Amino acid sequence: MVFYILDFTAELENLTNLQQRGGCSDPNYTYYFKVKCENCGEISQKETCVVLSESVPLPNGRGTANLVQKCKLCGREGTIQMVPGHGEPLTIERSQAGIRAKLMVFDCRGFEPVNFSFENGWKAESVSIPGF
Repeated sequence: MVFYILDFTAELENLTNLQQRGGCSDPNYTYYFKVKCENCGEISQKETCVVLSESVPLPNGRGTANLVQKCKLCGREGTIQMVPGHGEPLTIERSQAGIRAKLMVFDCRGFEPVNFSFENGWKAESVSIPGF
């Protein structure tokens, strides 16, 4: 079992609390990334989407995961389970200090998430500027 943390940073100017539209624990936010097979190293050609609110049964019948997929090259199966409760918005203070904000933690077995794609569905708050 390997945990991957998806984190990010951005240069925020007059904005703070950059996060997914529904908040850091939005169960309906879709994460898009390619997956790399830990067996043969093949990277998927298409992006895979993973959503916290969607789960599928594991093939052995012992629980569920947010993603169950086979590698197109070697046929080995991998799973990804999202671990909620670790997300945080990117504040202007963290941005200026170069500190990254965590989006999600993924429990990966057989796959490594790579090449995350930022899609629609983000929000930020305006920072009040003195004198305006």
